[in-house]
Amino acid sequence: MLTVRREKLGSGIRIAHVSDLHKRRFGMNNERIVERVKAEKPDIIIISGDLVSRSETDFSPAEALLKGLHELAPVYMIYGNHEQSIYRENLRAFKKMLSRNQEILLKNGCAELTVNDRTLKIYGLLEDYGVYKKNGGYRKLEVLKESDIEKLLGKCPDGEVLLLAHNPFFGEEYAKWGAKYTLSGHVHGGSVRFFGKALLSPERRFFPKYAKGVYDFGDKKLLVSAGLGKLRLFNPPEIVIYEI
Repeated sequence: MLTVRREKLGSGIRIAHVSDLHKRRFGMNNERIVERVKAEKPDIIIISGDLVSRSETDFSPAEALLKGLHELAPVYMIYGNHEQSIYRENLRAFKKMLSRNQEILLKNGCAELTVNDRTLKIYGLLEDYGVYKKNGGYRKLEVLKESDIEKLLGKCPDGEVLLLAHNPFFGEEYAKWGAKYTLSGHVHGGSVRFFGKALLSPERRFFPKYAKGVYDFGDKKLLVSAGLGKLRLFNPPEIVIYEI
C-alpha cells in the first residue's frame, strides 16, 4: 500500500515530499510513485535523503524514479545517512547515476526557484555523519546546533526559506537558524506505530520525538515524512503533499 498524506499549510505552492526509499520498489521502475506524484500536480518535488541504501549495487530503480519525477516538476534532493556511508566500491557508480540526471543535489548549497510569483530559497544540509553514528555505534552522537548550521550554510537570508535536512531531531535548531519550512525523513515514522505514536528510531532509541507529521516552532515548521522503505508496521509508506 502506498499512501498520500496531504497537509494544508497555506496556498499557492504544492510540494511533493519523497523520502527514504532505500531498497523498496513500487512497481516497474517505481512507476507507482511517479503516478501518485503526477496526480497531485506538484510545483516542486523534494527528496529528503536515503533514496538508496548504503549496500545497494543496482541504482537503476532509483535512476528511473529520478527521471520520472523530473518530467513532472523541478526535483531537489539531499543526501541522507545512507548516501553518506555508501559502500566505497559502489560510490562511483552512484555518483555517475546522479550526474546523468537533472535533479538538483544540494550539499550545503542553495538554489532559488520562483513559483507563482513567490521566490523560494531552497537549502540542502549535509551535516557531519557523527549525528547518525560514531565509532561504529550510537553512543555519544554529535549534536547539531544553530551555530553549526550557520557554519555550513551561512546566515539564513530574508524571504521564504525551505531547508532540506535529513535528520529531524534538530528541529528546534533548524527553526532558530531561520528556515520557514524544514523537510526531513530518516526516522521511517518510527518503524512501528501504535495509536499514532512512533516506537523506534534508526539510532535504536524508543519513542523518537519527531517521527512523522508537522511540528510547530513558533511561525516555523518541521515537516517529517515517514518515508517509503524499510521494515514498518501500522505505518504505511507515504508520499506527502504540502500546500504552502
